[in-house]
Amino acid sequence: MLSRSPSPEFSPLSIGEDFAAIPTYKAASTTSIDFSNLLEPPLQLHEDLKSGCGGQLWPAGMVLAKQMLRYHKNYLQDARILELGAGGGLVGLGVALGCPVVSPIYLTDQENMLSLMERNVTLNSLKSRVLPLVLNWGDELPKEVIEQKPNVILAADCVYFEPAFPLLLLTLEALLELDSEAVIYFCFKKRRRADMQFMKNARKKFVVEEIEDEDRETFSKEGLFLYTFKRKP
Repeated sequence: MLSRSPSPEFSPLSIGEDFAAIPTYKAASTTSIDFSNLLEPPLQLHEDLKSGCGGQLWPAGMVLAKQMLRYHKNYLQDARILELGAGGGLVGLGVALGCPVVSPIYLTDQENMLSLMERNVTLNSLKSRVLPLVLNWGDELPKEVIEQKPNVILAADCVYFEPAFPLLLLTLEALLELDSEAVIYFCFKKRRRADMQFMKNARKKFVVEEIEDEDRETFSKEGLFLYTFKRKP
């Protein structure tokens, strides 16, 4: 895949038609999260928006983490897991703490989120099991990812900044090319019509299926959707 320009960067304080409303801006703090009693001891997540809006906990991340802990815990031991657009690392860290995964889990995001990912890895004593990494959507995949060949890709709240949608699709496609059996677990919150256009384009490229979840009736009322993406035959 040819190298492209880095993913467009964005700030939680930016205003424009490409942005949707974000949660209330709050001071940096550390929160204990047990994902509705699915994780004991709980995850320690430091949230800090100074490096970008990915530094705060977002609802799709909670939905995806619960899905993985509730339904996939006993099937991930041999998985090669990568979290895309990890922000502070909520989903990947939750999986690392709650699932008996043998291979290191990669948390990936832009350069500005790297220090926050590293901080949260340290907070949860996961340095030997979770590896933060810079991955810009649309760029050539890092050699570490190519060597890992992830077969479980976690992506929560990546559908947010509309100019980055084509780059996100390129990266998802590149990841699925590394392993024909790979599965992307994809959760997002619909905020505007462009988000559904992203899903329309995703269906052209991938086999897209909605995932069953006992909380679906609750989170769907909040405009949250949970899917798997797989390579087309």
